[in-house]
Amino acid sequence: MALTEGRLGIVAGSGTLPALLAEAEPDAMVVAFEGTELTLPEARVERHRVEKLGSLFKSLKAAGVSRVVMGGGWARPNINPLKADALMLRLAPRVMQAVKGGDDGILRLVISVFEEQGFSVVGAHEVLPALTAAPGLLAGPKPRAEAMSDIARARTILDALAPVDVGQGCVVADGLCLGIETLQGTDALLRFVGDTPARLRGQRKGVLVKRPKQGQDLRVDMPALGPRTVEAAASAGLEGIAIAAGQVLILDRAEVEAACTRHKLFLLAEQG
Repeated sequence: MALTEGRLGIVAGSGTLPALLAEAEPDAMVVAFEGTELTLPEARVERHRVEKLGSLFKSLKAAGVSRVVMGGGWARPNINPLKADALMLRLAPRVMQAVKGGDDGILRLVISVFEEQGFSVVGAHEVLPALTAAPGLLAGPKPRAEAMSDIARARTILDALAPVDVGQGCVVADGLCLGIETLQGTDALLRFVGDTPARLRGQRKGVLVKRPKQGQDLRVDMPALGPRTVEAAASAGLEGIAIAAGQVLILDRAEVEAACTRHKLFLLAEQG
C-alpha cells in the first residue's frame, strides 16, 4: 500500500522502476534530468537541468510535493558550471567533496539537499512494498548445501568490501570469487563470469548474491533484480541467485520467477 501523506514527487532515472512508482501513485509529479532515458511517456515528465536545482525545487514545491522518491538507474552527471544557478553554485564545494567519497557520498549529499529544502525522502520500497520479498525460496529448485556455502562466502566478501564502497553483487563458485559488481553493473559482472574458463571455476556452477552494502541508505540506492538479470545469470552458467529479504527490489516479479523456473535457477530471499 502506498504512503498517503502529502503529494509524491518521483525523481526518475532509467529503467522500469519510475513507471512502476508512477502507476502506484497516479497523482505523483514525475521529474527527470535532461538526458535521462525513460520508459515513461515524455508527456508525463517534467524535465530539468541538473545545474538548475533551484528551479527543480521551486517547481516541486509549487506542485504541492512534500515527499520525494528516487527510482531508476543513475549516471554521474556532467555539470556545466557556466549554467549553474545560485543554489548549485552554493552546493559546489559539497558536491566536489562528495564526488571524492564515491557513490555513497554522492547519494548522502542528494538526500541531505532534498531534506534541507523541506522534502521527506522515501524509498521505493516504502511507496510500493510489494517490490521486495519476504524470506524464503521464491522460485526454482531448493538450493543444495554446496550452494548455500557459496552464498555465505559471497556475503563475507561483500561485507569485507562495504567500507570501501564497492559492489552490491558477487558471484562465487566452489568457494572461489568469480567476480564483484562494480560501476559497470550486474550485467557486466555476469558477462565477465560467463567468459571465465571452466578450469578456473571449480566444481560447482556458482551463485549470484545481491544485497545492499552495510550501512547503505536504502531510500536512494536499493539493489534491484529484474528478468534481464535472471537471463544473464543463466547465460553465465550459474545455479541460483540469493538476495537480501526486504532489501532488494524485484522488478517484474512474475517474469523473474517464471524465468528462474524456466532456467532451473533458484531464487532465494535470505533474512539479514
